[in-house]
Amino acid sequence: MDLKTYLAEHFPNLTLEPPLFYNWHTSMRFELGNPLMFGINKEHYMERVYHRSLELFKALHDQEDEVLLITQAYFADKPKHKVKKLNLYRKYIKKKEPIRALRLEILPDLDCEPDETPDPRNNMYRYWTKCRIEDLKYGQLIKAICNHDAGIKPMIYHRVYFINISKKTIFHIYDDRGCDVISASREALTDIYKEYNDWILDYDRERINNVFLG
Repeated sequence: MDLKTYLAEHFPNLTLEPPLFYNWHTSMRFELGNPLMFGINKEHYMERVYHRSLELFKALHDQEDEVLLITQAYFADKPKHKVKKLNLYRKYIKKKEPIRALRLEILPDLDCEPDETPDPRNNMYRYWTKCRIEDLKYGQLIKAICNHDAGIKPMIYHRVYFINISKKTIFHIYDDRGCDVISASREALTDIYKEYNDWILDYDRERINNVFLG
């Protein structure tokens, strides 16, 4: 399956960049970590981050669902010949087939103005492959994503997106504070909206209510 074709069909004109919540109409933003707790009890703070991120992920994905696992990386500080396949895929995918099928797309300097010359150091490297949820060590993967800004190892520096082909949703943890969920249809997220309503980020609650109650 081609990533561009899939996005064009189910998420037309979507920019696969944060903040996904503001880039798509049918979207939700959840609070993972309580910022006030971080400086008081970091361990307790991260326990809540892990719990909420995993609960939301499991609520959105069934074991047999097919997903596109996408990683968007920047290597401005590395010479071109040292840019290689990410270990993320070997470490967190159980089967060899999705790893062998790993695709790489290099997107030139996305922030470059029309009258400027693109700087190769600002290229974005987009890696992706298709697999099933049951093929992923998703618990370890999600924890590593959440660990980045908290400075905890193991950690993943790059942006990771889970596109659920079966349910037509996209899940993205932008940092330990929160995550965005978007969908091609409102119906696909109605149950999540009801069950995890208390976790919705209050700052964006009015906008989310207008989508799911309007």
